[in-house]
Amino acid sequence: MVRFAFATLLAVSLVSSAVAQAPRSFSGIYPHLAYFNNEGECGTGAVVPWADRLWVITYGPHLPNGSSDKLYEINDDLQMVIRPESVGGTPANRMIHRESNQLFIGPYAIDGDRLVRVIPPSEMFGRLTGNARHLTDPAGKIYYATMEEGFYEVDVKSLAVTELYQDGNRQQNKGGSLLPGYHGKGLYSGEGRLVYANNGENSPEARKRPDIDSGCLAEWDGENWTVVRRNQFTEVTGPGGIYGNADPAHDPVWSVGWDYRSLILMVLDEGKWHAYRLPKGSHCYDGAHGWNTEWPRIRDIGEDELLMTMHGVFWKFPKNLTAKSSGGISARSNYLKVIGDFCQWKDQIVFGCDDTAKAEFLNKRKAKGDLIGPGQSQSNLWFVDAGQIDQLGPATARGSVWLHDPAKAGVPSDPMLAGGFARRGVHLAHGDDAAATFTLEVDVAGNGEWKELHQVEVAAKGYAWLDLSGDPAAAWIRVRTDRDLQDATASFHFSNEDARPAVTGDLFAGMAKHDATDYLAGLVRARGDNLRTLQLVSSVVKGEKLVDEANFEAGADMALAPLADADSLGWLKKNAIPPTDVLTSDAASIVFVDDDGKTWRLPRHIDVAESAAGPVRVDREVCTERDLFHASNIFYELPAINAGGFAKIRPVAAHDLRIHDYCSYRGLMVMTGVAAGATPGDHIVRSDDGRGAVWAGVVDDLWQLGKAVGRGGPWHDSKVAADVPSDPYLMNGFDKRTLTLSQTGDEPVEIRVEIDVTGDGDWMPYQTFSVKPNQTVTHQFPAALHAYWVRTVANRPTTATAQLVY
Repeated sequence: MVRFAFATLLAVSLVSSAVAQAPRSFSGIYPHLAYFNNEGECGTGAVVPWADRLWVITYGPHLPNGSSDKLYEINDDLQMVIRPESVGGTPANRMIHRESNQLFIGPYAIDGDRLVRVIPPSEMFGRLTGNARHLTDPAGKIYYATMEEGFYEVDVKSLAVTELYQDGNRQQNKGGSLLPGYHGKGLYSGEGRLVYANNGENSPEARKRPDIDSGCLAEWDGENWTVVRRNQFTEVTGPGGIYGNADPAHDPVWSVGWDYRSLILMVLDEGKWHAYRLPKGSHCYDGAHGWNTEWPRIRDIGEDELLMTMHGVFWKFPKNLTAKSSGGISARSNYLKVIGDFCQWKDQIVFGCDDTAKAEFLNKRKAKGDLIGPGQSQSNLWFVDAGQIDQLGPATARGSVWLHDPAKAGVPSDPMLAGGFARRGVHLAHGDDAAATFTLEVDVAGNGEWKELHQVEVAAKGYAWLDLSGDPAAAWIRVRTDRDLQDATASFHFSNEDARPAVTGDLFAGMAKHDATDYLAGLVRARGDNLRTLQLVSSVVKGEKLVDEANFEAGADMALAPLADADSLGWLKKNAIPPTDVLTSDAASIVFVDDDGKTWRLPRHIDVAESAAGPVRVDREVCTERDLFHASNIFYELPAINAGGFAKIRPVAAHDLRIHDYCSYRGLMVMTGVAAGATPGDHIVRSDDGRGAVWAGVVDDLWQLGKAVGRGGPWHDSKVAADVPSDPYLMNGFDKRTLTLSQTGDEPVEIRVEIDVTGDGDWMPYQTFSVKPNQTVTHQFPAALHAYWVRTVANRPTTATAQLVY
């Protein structure tokens, strides 16, 4: 143990030594609070209010023996101090120990006077991931867990460390040998047991496929480990939250996780584990390796309900959820940021994020071209008023209780969340040679009392879709079948109305419109070499001609200043230029061919022609391990290839702007494409000489660009062969979908519309339309029917059109 007196702070320089009374912020991001390290990633491991300060720790990607990461202390004036006790590593643990009046965060113990003591990696080796109250001496000791199954107990007074199980990094297999799975996450104690979660698998296959067995939830009684469930789990907590349960003998313990079907919630109540499922808002968190999830949390933010982050959704979570009272979970909104921890501080919610990873890990694809990644890893805090949480992306989610799984007659599935969504639908299918009856049951109040809702007969190897929107509200819904099935699917899709206008929001005033001829474009990138600045190579366009080019940089104050370095200008133009062959188009739609050679079609909104400023950016990682994809003025969230890739893309917003480039810097979303006459403001940053400008905000501002709308389809006056499916055309995330079909053959043609209900190529026959020559058939899809992709199939050769308006 190493101990520092508080007086040592006199020797610590302030990161912002003369911060103004109101430091500049953009959509809740204060650039001067950004933190950097020298590692391949710089995520926020924990953010906790304590002793009149906000404490933050960062982490690098795999550093069990320390790193350049720091412990930060932030005061009410948003001055940040780097604590000299910092030893780094990959920490994400935090717990407040009431009896000793200490915050344990990472390897640090901080008392009420802000005295920081540190347990060095030499004494407690490993990637620290969780703390929990001790089973037999909760007043005198706490538990620590590492990501590789290292377990320790620590005396809260002396900080003496006792190793219970050796960290896997010191073992031959580098992963730990106690439990299946890998990549530990949550730790909590209750009901006489220590509960530990891991969310990955350490294998080459796990780095490619998201649907293999991975992760586990386990418990320890003080002597033996028991696997509770073999799935990927992250958070483990209870009503006591960061303090630990006040009544550990009776309070429940919660753990949230997932598999390739859906999210999974496990509830330990009165000695028994209960399983529930929730839909996923995003697939960017998938991946059997477990790297993409950071540390989802369930935390108290001073409201009537807790806040849960999981798979791109902010969830309301009841404070005293038990198996007998499990109702009340509901989606608040969808979000794009990668969040490692969060808390309430000074009447706001502070999200600690993982914004910019230098390594980019496995998230490489040809759509990025030869784009070099950010020069240095960095992240920041995001300050949000609680009400803003409900104003981000419209709540949309999907998940399956069965996905090509065996189903035993009369045995119900796990319950799926049914509450909190206005639009609800279920896709039912099986591969058996005889018809089967699916029975849907609901638990209205979340008290475990189930009643029958619907019976649906599904034909042999058949499919059925059911609109559940008109049914009475219920907490949970589950499915059972009347006989054994070897290949059953029950996939739920949920949404609330997307009430955003289909016009670009005022937040983006100052950006150039798509048809502008005078504007400031440019390339942007976060620089390396510990410069901690943003580089902009600005292109001044007038009358659609490039008339000037200038080199700028911006630091913590986000003021664009000339960068007198000709080499850096040429280097950025060479290494950050967008590729030009990512997208093509035809009369039907936008066309994209992925890294495996598969063709996908996307809606067209506004096609912005390449100008004198050069090609526009199509794909870039702006949150760690997930991309923004930009096609025909529609932004999409794009998961890494090993998390589903292009098949699991979802739209964010559509707009009418001329966006040239975008990147992440100091936690900000930075975009180029500013109107020539735009004046500096809340989001427009402009150089004094007027030759350079950027827009700065937060990635979740993109929801305010406007509702995701578009038009297009798989065919447009296309020659089609009999029984040959069209290319897939994106359906996921759009609403108010109208389909028109026509054909110019000599006789009627049957056109079958098929939908991929899971994003995994599970094509189901939605409906067949008889289309006469030169006739137009129009169909409005039900509001509650959602699918990832749509395609069309004709029963005879013809020239056909299949177009959709979203």
